Amino acid sequence: MSKTWTIVRRELQSFFDSLTAYIMLVAFLGFSGFFTWISGNDIFFVGQASLQSFFSIAYWTLFLFIPALTMRQLAEENKTGTLEMLLTKPISDWQIVFGKFLSTLILIVIALFLTFPYYFTVWSLGPIDHGAVILGYVGLILMSSAYISIGLFASSVTNNQIVAFLLALIIGIFFHVIFGVLASSLTGAAGSVFDYLSMSTHFSAISRGVIDSRDIIYFLSIVVMGLMGSEASLAKRNLN
Repeated sequence: MSKTWTIVRRELQSFFDSLTAYIMLVAFLGFSGFFTWISGNDIFFVGQASLQSFFSIAYWTLFLFIPALTMRQLAEENKTGTLEMLLTKPISDWQIVFGKFLSTLILIVIALFLTFPYYFTVWSLGPIDHGAVILGYVGLILMSSAYISIGLFASSVTNNQIVAFLLALIIGIFFHVIFGVLASSLTGAAGSVFDYLSMSTHFSAISRGVIDSRDIIYFLSIVVMGLMGSEASLAKRNLN
């Protein structure tokens, strides 16, 4: 586990040294703050002490930001040759992938932690459902974990950061939008399958304060498949 945390520290330092972390944090707080407090559908427009406005905009903002964070993690290292050098060290492919996953997830958690003033401000305005708020944050973390794993997989199969970004975005669009559209267009078993595959179905349930084992299994399944796909891609590069 110590080797994994070495990767985590290395990646976090890389984020902050390249200003990527600062840009992401400022952009995320700017977008989420504007649409939570100022835009037409803000908290004051809703007229109740709820963070649903924030969760709705964060759901889309993180979807767009995460591919930008993951696109370089394996693609750039493979392009510059540092990945091959890293793979010669006494560290497994899984430790590399999991370390990069954790580093990005920690950065997302930091971004969400910085929005806690929203929570306390809304709490001061009126009675708030604390359970729904906590689960809303949990839902964002689970959703982010799924998209980070998808982004890492996209980054593992190419040497080009832009290609990795677009591939992660395209895969994500299916979970974020297309499956939901298909679920509303179809009936019967097909509609149920696409509804289960839709990210919004599971995120909406959790953000409303409802916790279900099926939702947890859904997110964890995507994470495991994404990380295993990334590990398999690295292993294939080793054989070549």
